[in-house]
Amino acid sequence: MKQVAVIILNWNGAALLRRYLPTVLAGTDPALADVIVADNGSTDDSRQVLATEFPQVKTLVLDRNYGFAEGYNRAIEMTQYAYTVLLNSDVRTPDGWLNPLLSYMEAHPEVGAVQPKLLQDRDDDRQMFEYAGAAGGYIDCHGYPYCRGRLFDAIEDDHGQYDDGPKSIFWATGACLMVRSELYRRVGGLDKDFFAHMEEIDLCWRIHLAGSKVMMVPASHVYHLGGGSLPKNNPRKTYLNFRNNLLLLHKNLPRSEGKRMLLVRRLYDTLAFFMALAKLHGGDAKAIIRAHRDYRTMRGRYTCQPSTNLLHATAEGRRNIVVEYYLLRRKRF
Repeated sequence: MKQVAVIILNWNGAALLRRYLPTVLAGTDPALADVIVADNGSTDDSRQVLATEFPQVKTLVLDRNYGFAEGYNRAIEMTQYAYTVLLNSDVRTPDGWLNPLLSYMEAHPEVGAVQPKLLQDRDDDRQMFEYAGAAGGYIDCHGYPYCRGRLFDAIEDDHGQYDDGPKSIFWATGACLMVRSELYRRVGGLDKDFFAHMEEIDLCWRIHLAGSKVMMVPASHVYHLGGGSLPKNNPRKTYLNFRNNLLLLHKNLPRSEGKRMLLVRRLYDTLAFFMALAKLHGGDAKAIIRAHRDYRTMRGRYTCQPSTNLLHATAEGRRNIVVEYYLLRRKRF
């Protein structure tokens, strides 16, 4: 049996399948991995496209749209591979992209998850990191996710500045996340209540709590379009990001420290609300209000917070990127 399942979760993405699935098939060593598409209750012609244009691809059919998190949980429960790659449907993979990731995990059993460098899929020759994961992610002292290669909306060009060997990171991008399948199941998989957005950060946090490492392996890189299922300016994305960031901190920080951080975060979010109003982004302002309302409702589901604050253990977790970015005008990691 092959070692790796490369699972692409698809929802109404027939056009993306036609554009990106051929690159995954061409770039993935068939001796190492099976490429599998899990269809998340699509209502477009995705299944017909898979059957007629990609008959060689294994397909898992889910009865409805379970969201990114639960969709992957169900797909992984339907497969039995030592390793699973969660690969977005809008990712282009160059030849041999998987080999360095698998080799590193095979040589380092203490590592639970890895990601490649995540670059933008562009029509020109400019190499830019992609927002969703760049060269590996961290969380600052107030719970804001950021990346090597990306602070808030400031995205760096890739000049090899983060090619200094495999690097320990706090979270790996869900656009291309390779994980040990047994560990994924043991820590509970992706949190289905998140539905989508930041669920991979929550997963990586639990992988760390279980005693494993998360790494970025720069010998591998892939190209991500981004926004393939939910555009950046969609208030639904704003809602999920704000709500899930609060849930992420509530469930993974010790109770007393979590309360302090969440108090500060809610003040920052109030500022974000007024900034959205000032920019006449009424949909985003309403999304922030709804995110906080639903957070207050949902937080009661999480009652077993850890005793250790993992953020305090790293220099990256003690950074204040709000001050660095907005006051000190630092735009690079």
